[in-house]
Amino acid sequence: MSDSSDKTTHFGFETVPEGEKAGRVQGVFNSVASKYDIMNDVMSMGIHRVWKDAMMDWLAPRPGQRLLDVAGGTGDISFRFLKRAGEGHSTVLDLTEPMLIEGRKRAEAEQRADSLDWVVGDAMALPFEDNTFDVYTISFGIRNVTRPQEALNEAYRVLRPGGRLMVLEFSQLPNPAMQKAYDLYSFNVIPRMGKAIAGDYDSYQYLVESIRNFPDQDTFLDMVKTAGFVNAKYRNLSLGIAALHSGWKI
Repeated sequence: MSDSSDKTTHFGFETVPEGEKAGRVQGVFNSVASKYDIMNDVMSMGIHRVWKDAMMDWLAPRPGQRLLDVAGGTGDISFRFLKRAGEGHSTVLDLTEPMLIEGRKRAEAEQRADSLDWVVGDAMALPFEDNTFDVYTISFGIRNVTRPQEALNEAYRVLRPGGRLMVLEFSQLPNPAMQKAYDLYSFNVIPRMGKAIAGDYDSYQYLVESIRNFPDQDTFLDMVKTAGFVNAKYRNLSLGIAALHSGWKI
């Protein structure tokens, strides 16, 4: 029987020891932190804002709710959540401190300083008590987690009964011809745009590869259910370029 040090995982299309992935992902996001919002525009052809609004529409934040925004980076989801809720609190957790620093620089962060916490932490080992939050979100982050099932299990643990999980992530187009066209764009255009805009080809190449390695919508839905969530569903966005997965802790 091999120990955990022998286990491997994907880093883009490369196979690496599990223990190396978190550090390498940190390296990517350290590299792109100052250009992260531009990066999302490049990766999604500018549509990520529409997807995040769709996420909030389905989530329907309510006043007084406590959000845990994992891989929350620059706080984009948290700011949207607090604006919709009117009042509430968000804890932004990210593995990469430079991402959180960029988030704190945003004007919204100053306006909502009393409603925000910024925490460096690991999605697979959350530094919070059981039954702490009303809502858990992770947006374009779970594909970078070494073991996504463990992150979902942790989400279930820290949510209160009646709490809601919502995951926004790049996904798979159901039509093979359309998927092929999108792959051509992804692999040929996005890394070059990353090089031109952020001076960083390799990080964007990894991000494209990580999308292709992520489970499809139905496979990921099964993972959400395995974590214990009920009434689990997903909605495709832009024909499946991205998908929203939702589940409830009862």
